[in-house]
Amino acid sequence: MTTIANPGTTQYLETPRPDGSVGRIAYDDQGTGPLVLLAPGMGTTRATFRHLAPVLLRAGYRVVTTDYRGLGESDTGWAEYSSAATAADLAALIRHLDAGPVLLYSNSYTSASTVHLAADHPELLRGAVLAGPFVRSLPAPNLVGKITYALMTKPMFTRRLWMVWFPHMFPKRPADYAEMRAAVDANLREPGRTAVFAKMCAGSHDAAESKLPRAKASAVPTLVIMGTADEDFPDATAEGRFVAESLNGRLELLEGYGHQPHEETPERIAELVIGFDPAGPAAPVQ
Repeated sequence: MTTIANPGTTQYLETPRPDGSVGRIAYDDQGTGPLVLLAPGMGTTRATFRHLAPVLLRAGYRVVTTDYRGLGESDTGWAEYSSAATAADLAALIRHLDAGPVLLYSNSYTSASTVHLAADHPELLRGAVLAGPFVRSLPAPNLVGKITYALMTKPMFTRRLWMVWFPHMFPKRPADYAEMRAAVDANLREPGRTAVFAKMCAGSHDAAESKLPRAKASAVPTLVIMGTADEDFPDATAEGRFVAESLNGRLELLEGYGHQPHEETPERIAELVIGFDPAGPAAPVQ
């Protein structure tokens, strides 16, 4: 089986669950310096940061990457899978790391979680970077899209449809794209994980959208990164502008890049992160 290594050695945050059991959130922790926390998008794992994390480490950051509940190396068996629940897990992890406010880089689904954090726990964030952000529920662009969205919520179709869509996120694919796609497919084949992903697909970002005004009022410095070729949005540029305006953030458009720009152009993403972060290290990206 083809695998992609995670950026570092797996550690676990143990979190009590309502039924009395303990759930584990997987993460790794490398380097010293200002802490940047990297949270992956829906349907992938923290190995998505395998190219970005080394660049940030060389620049002088402490880099933590995490798997959200249900996928990667984190446990299944939770009662809730939502951007709000993921935000609660991220807040617990930030407190556990005990390094002060973090710079949070989120992608896609976890950008909605960032909105929850900025609205409810701004003291945990010194800044937020939202890449390819979903912060509101968008309607299907057409009948085919509506049918596909509906089928994605059915576990018997979820993994297959996701693997069909996966190539569309990478107009400029990394050299190890095939290995990463195979690793994501293998992770979703593990017991319970496709069912988790189906539940996430069935959810909405209405709660995050309702918190946009509070997140904006929190004044957490925000950078929105959007690839102009991101096929997850009917109009990626317009959506990037909406998110940036809603959070009083800065918008950076990456011409020709897709939904996971940290995989396609990690050096450029690192430059943007360092340039945006007022508490970041002074070392140049190498």
